[in-house]
Amino acid sequence: MNELLLTDDERDRAGARLVALLDGYERGLPKADVLPALDRARLTELLTTPMPERGIGVDALFDRWEDTILPNSTTVAHPRFLAYVLGPPNGIAPYAEAVAAAINQNCNFWQLSPAASVVERAVLEWLASVVGFPPTSKGILTGGGSLATLQALTTALHDRVPDFHATGLQRDAAPLVVYTSVEAHRSVDKAAAILGIGLDNVRHVRTDERHRMDVHALRAAIEQDRRDGLRPWCVVATCGTVSTGSVDPLDAIADLCAAEDLWLHVDGAYGALFLLSEDMRPLMGGCARADSITLDPHKLLFASLEAGCVLVRDGAKLRDAHAFDSSYLTVADDELMTDYMDYGPQLSRNFKAFKVWSALQAFGVEAFRAANERTLELAQRLGRGIEATPGLTLLAPVTLTAVCFAVDGASPAAVLETLAAENVALLGPVVVAGKRGIRACITNHRTSTADIDLILERLHR
Repeated sequence: MNELLLTDDERDRAGARLVALLDGYERGLPKADVLPALDRARLTELLTTPMPERGIGVDALFDRWEDTILPNSTTVAHPRFLAYVLGPPNGIAPYAEAVAAAINQNCNFWQLSPAASVVERAVLEWLASVVGFPPTSKGILTGGGSLATLQALTTALHDRVPDFHATGLQRDAAPLVVYTSVEAHRSVDKAAAILGIGLDNVRHVRTDERHRMDVHALRAAIEQDRRDGLRPWCVVATCGTVSTGSVDPLDAIADLCAAEDLWLHVDGAYGALFLLSEDMRPLMGGCARADSITLDPHKLLFASLEAGCVLVRDGAKLRDAHAFDSSYLTVADDELMTDYMDYGPQLSRNFKAFKVWSALQAFGVEAFRAANERTLELAQRLGRGIEATPGLTLLAPVTLTAVCFAVDGASPAAVLETLAAENVALLGPVVVAGKRGIRACITNHRTSTADIDLILERLHR
C-alpha cells in the first residue's frame, strides 16, 4: 500500500465530491455574497490546529473545504466583483488545472515536458500574432505582469549594457535612467529596485488631461538627463493604466525611442489583449512597435491564476539574457521544442500554458473577443449612467473598462462599504488628479447589463 495514493473507493468518492463542489459553486454564484462575512473562529482554527499525524481522509477534507475554505474566500466569480483588474476564470479552467496537476510537467527543458513545450510555444506564437510581433519574437509565460516586466527590463539591460552578464552594474559608468509615467504600475519601480537601477533613476513623467504620458515632457526629461551625464536607457509605456485605463500615445513614444535609441517596453498587462478587437487597434496598435511587451492571460483571457507573459520582439535577446549552460540538464536540440529554462529565471515551472491553450480550444478566439468587447460596452454604459445621474461625477474618460467617479458629498470609503454590505457590488477606491473617488473595473465576463443597472440604481438612490 502506498500511503500517498487514494484507494479505488477514495478516488471514486473524491471525483464525485469534486464534481458536486464545482457544480454547487457555479450554481450558487447568483445568490452568493461578493465579499463574505469572515468566520474568524474557523480561520483561527486553521492556524491553531496542529497538522494531523494521521490523515483525516477524503470526505473530512472535502468537508473542511466546504465549511471553512469556500465560505471565507472572496467570490471573484461574482458578476459584480468589479474592484480590481481581475476577472473570474473561464469555465474550463478548473478541469485544465486538474489535468496539469495530474501530469505535473516541469516546463524547464523539453525532455521533461515535450507536449507542454509545444503547447506553450503555440500559445506564445498566437499571443505574438495578436500584438503584431514578427515571427522572430519569443516569449515565456510568467507568474504575472510584474514578473514579466522584471524579465523585460532584465532583457533590456543585457541588450544595452555591454558585458552585463559579467559585470552587472558594478562598473565605472554613468547611471542608467528608465522613464515611465506617473500613472504607471508600481511593478516598474519594483523592477528598477530589484535590478539595481535604483528609484532615484526612475523618471515619473507627467501625464496629459487624459492621463496619458506627456511625450513632450518625456523628451525634455531625456534631454536633461543626457546634459547631466546620465544614460537614458529604457521607456516603459502603459497600455491600460490600473487607475483610469488610459493608453499612452504608443506610436509617438515609439518614434521618440527610435530617435533616441532607447528600449521601449509596453506594460500591456491590463489592456493589450483588447487588441483582439479590431476596433481597439487605432488606439493601441503601437504595441507592435515595442521591443518587449507584458500581457496577462489571467486577465482578459480569464485564465485562472497565475498566467502572465512577456514577449520580446527579437527573441534572441530574451534568450541571451537568461540562458546558462548546465551539463546535467543538457539534451539534444529539437527544432520543434523549446527549453524554457533559457528564456526566464526559473528552472522548475508548472504548465501554465495548458489552461490558456485549453480555453482557446474549448471556446475559440471569437468567444474571448466577444467577452472583451462586452466588458468595453458595459464600461461605457456605466460611464454614461454616471454622467446622467445628478450627484455623480465622472473623474476620468472611460478609455477601456475602468470607470472612475465620485459621489458628491459622500466619503468614497462609506459608499464602498455600503455597496459591499448590501451585496450590490465590490468596487474599489481610486485617486484621480488628487481627488479621491471610486473605481469600477469591468474585467468580468459574467457581468451583465442588469448588474450595471443595479449598481447605477443604488448609486442614484
